[in-house]
Amino acid sequence: MLNWVTEYLGRKGIDSPRLSAELLLSHVLAKKRIELYMQFDQPVAEDQLSCLHDLVKRAGQHEPVAYILGKTEFYSLELNVTPDCMIPRPETELLVERAIEFLQVQACQQLVCDLCTGCGCIGIVIAKICPNARIIATDISDDALKVAAQNVQKHQLDKQVELLCGDLFESVTARLAGDKFDLIVCNPPYVSAAEYETLAKNVKDYEPRLALWAGADGLDICRRVIKGAGAFLKPGGALMLEIGFSQGQAVKELLERTGTFAEIRIERDFQNHDRIAIAKKMSL
Repeated sequence: MLNWVTEYLGRKGIDSPRLSAELLLSHVLAKKRIELYMQFDQPVAEDQLSCLHDLVKRAGQHEPVAYILGKTEFYSLELNVTPDCMIPRPETELLVERAIEFLQVQACQQLVCDLCTGCGCIGIVIAKICPNARIIATDISDDALKVAAQNVQKHQLDKQVELLCGDLFESVTARLAGDKFDLIVCNPPYVSAAEYETLAKNVKDYEPRLALWAGADGLDICRRVIKGAGAFLKPGGALMLEIGFSQGQAVKELLERTGTFAEIRIERDFQNHDRIAIAKKMSL
């Protein structure tokens, strides 16, 4: 069964056909992926076979496996996902790692803002690993926040993660009551108009445009975050942004122009692409 699904998805041009086959068959048989190999001689029942055929057909039409299954894994945590939110990418784990490193330096209670939270992946992982961090996560999409709420409840983080609907800092202003953030982290839409037209079918046809497209140069949302972040950060607080593969220099210049940030740096991912921008607010 694994070989058949892998070959079929490979012919359809699906990325990582073997992994997709394992995920689909694991789901249908209610088994872990490793159990597929440990129990390779187990027969597949007719009803399971019929279900698998339906799911494989959808995957062959480039529907993301994460949406088909309604879940994905991010930073070793299982998260619910739907077409109302973008599927978390492995590259975003670098942003999470840097956020955790920054927060773990201090043992005191810390306040974190997760802008454009989507399914809640960044804020949830930070909360899970940093118990002293209180997270305010925002998104403009109420439907995406419903998925985030499921994930917060799934990982029992209701007392640590608060979800707010609004456009970037819009919903945060009234909620803070004078407090400021130790860290603002954001994976904003950053796909340019030209790049959007060339996106793979499984992204362009299925993932929400609102979570991807960001104007002519892909920096519409980044500009707004950078412009507004200083007013919401404590002195010495950090802003961390995920960025597009060639946006490093442009984002660095945007941060420098504010006159608010020091220690500005751009980090590359494992493919040597620009991936995250980190800037600390100047201390008084």
